[in-house]
Amino acid sequence: MKKLLIVEDEPDMCLLLNILLEGKGIELDHVKSLSSAGTYLAAGQPSLVILDNKLPDGFGVDYIPELKKTYPDLKIIMISGFAGAVKDLALDNGADVFLNKPFTRDEIYKSIKELI
Repeated sequence: MKKLLIVEDEPDMCLLLNILLEGKGIELDHVKSLSSAGTYLAAGQPSLVILDNKLPDGFGVDYIPELKKTYPDLKIIMISGFAGAVKDLALDNGADVFLNKPFTRDEIYKSIKELI
């Protein structure tokens, strides 16, 4: 079973992701901040991180280079309600996929399946 970490501070989005990915053979864990993500990743690495951009302690897009430097094989899906420049920056910083909110079940599942 593949492990996936969701870094998202909005409870509704976390619930939605859990519902969409339930029964897909993926072990889901969830944290609400970048600092919590760092603690989680230091203890054990998931196959993939779904990373929101706007978090209480910073922007996910700015955290991507640190993630890629420390965990070069980690796959990252950046999710954000703000497209445009954020998308380009996320991909330039090392995100494997960018999904604009709202996204469909098929979009998120296809992205996960392609990466893991």
